[in-house]
Amino acid sequence: MRATELSELAAFAAVARHKSFRKAGEERGVTASAVSHAVLNLEDRIGIRLLNRTTRSVSLTEAGELLISHLDPALGEMAAALDALNRYRDTPFGKVRINVPNSIGPFVIGRIIGPLLKENPNLQLEINATDRLVDIVEEGFDAGIRFGERVTEGMIALRIKPRIRLVVVGSPAYFETRPKPATPHELKRHLCIQNMFPSGARYAWEFEKDGQTVSFQPTGPLSLDDHELMMQAALGGVGLAYIWEPRVEKAVAGGELIQVLDDWCQPEEPLYLYYPSRRHMSAGFRAVIDAMKAE
Repeated sequence: MRATELSELAAFAAVARHKSFRKAGEERGVTASAVSHAVLNLEDRIGIRLLNRTTRSVSLTEAGELLISHLDPALGEMAAALDALNRYRDTPFGKVRINVPNSIGPFVIGRIIGPLLKENPNLQLEINATDRLVDIVEEGFDAGIRFGERVTEGMIALRIKPRIRLVVVGSPAYFETRPKPATPHELKRHLCIQNMFPSGARYAWEFEKDGQTVSFQPTGPLSLDDHELMMQAALGGVGLAYIWEPRVEKAVAGGELIQVLDDWCQPEEPLYLYYPSRRHMSAGFRAVIDAMKAE
């Protein structure tokens, strides 16, 4: 088999996996048009249409479904064969793609990036930080980081961090004209920044103390889906923010923000690095796992 034919098959497999030329191109490090051209060449060469294309979607034809059912295992075996050679290398190499929530990314994975790449100069680390729920298999990631309750069933999960919590903070200027809340019920008298998911849905502020749970839905004039912006808004005196504690620790310690309702803010579920299978695990991915364990 010629190299061009193998490249065409790999391009088709990427499109079949993502149902998108753009995402397939991102995975392969080429443009969407290059992927489309490779698949068209494959279809012309074999004389069979493999994909249904519209302006809005891409789907597999019956012939495409048949081809990918045979092609996926074969490409997996080829990847495993190449990875088996890693034992003869001094350091891990290749690309590792990790998905991590944007709101917690800096203090979950940020500190390992420098040492990991310094120790493994042939490693390419690609980190996608988004609070959108991502299917790591469909979108071609090696692993993801999530809280325990959001890890997809059947995944291998490795606990990687102590439990962290969301806390309520406001600026000294804000509290000059308003009393500090003593219980979550008093938040209704405050300006509270609304937390949004990337979908636009708002999520409640959750509190617990001595077996009592309180769910508070803010109705303030500002809604944000980015925790850095929430912190900046709180620093500017816009209102109270419900934000990850590690993100505001320095501001609280320096007196720029005041933390309230501390005894009502409980740790969230543990964080996990999760991935589909140990089969075909590359040396580069093993290096990432070892770094996360050490951290």
